[in-house]
Amino acid sequence: MKITFGLCFIVLVSIAYASDPGQLQDFCVAVPDSVSAVFVNGKFCKNPNMVVADDFLFQGLNKAGNTSNQLGSFVTPVNVNQLEGLNTLGVSMARLDFAPYGINPPHTHPRATEAFLLMEGTLYVGFVTSNPADPDQKNKLFTKYLYPGDVFVFPQGLIHFQFNVGKTNAVAFAGFGSQNPGTITIANAVFGSDPKINPDVLAKAFQVEKNIIDYLQAQFWYNNN
Repeated sequence: MKITFGLCFIVLVSIAYASDPGQLQDFCVAVPDSVSAVFVNGKFCKNPNMVVADDFLFQGLNKAGNTSNQLGSFVTPVNVNQLEGLNTLGVSMARLDFAPYGINPPHTHPRATEAFLLMEGTLYVGFVTSNPADPDQKNKLFTKYLYPGDVFVFPQGLIHFQFNVGKTNAVAFAGFGSQNPGTITIANAVFGSDPKINPDVLAKAFQVEKNIIDYLQAQFWYNNN
């Protein structure tokens, strides 16, 4: 079944729940704010009289990302940092490319639910619930195998992953309910932070020997946006 990029965008944006604050004007094209001493929840607005059509255009999402890395995957984001016209609109998207057996490792998006549409290939995906109220229960895992045309939703803030179980490349598109959903890759944040988390803390938390933590902290942790 052939699915156009236009249909892909409509499906993702319509499914993603907009969770950013409601806008108070038609648009607010972002401008660089690094020289300003004032912080805002979002980005400063461009003068509406200076806004042009290109402020709402991103090109190149039809091009595959380079998966020649240790994860075998690549994420091409289109959020407010790449497309200024998304500022205050509460949505964004991304293209995800996977080499055979490539993975988008366990991560979270702290500010957005993700609607994930598979275009090509076969992926094993899933998410884990937050800590249950009953301490005797465990976090629950929800998983599915996805095929072209399948849509899977990852709730906001929950740890999730995508793994290419096929022998061919896989391509997916994701829609987010935020102009800037953010990404926290679990292993990178825990073992690759700067400065490093005290290894005694991690050894106690993971209930392993300190030399295992030392080994993990010495590795190169690739960030996949």
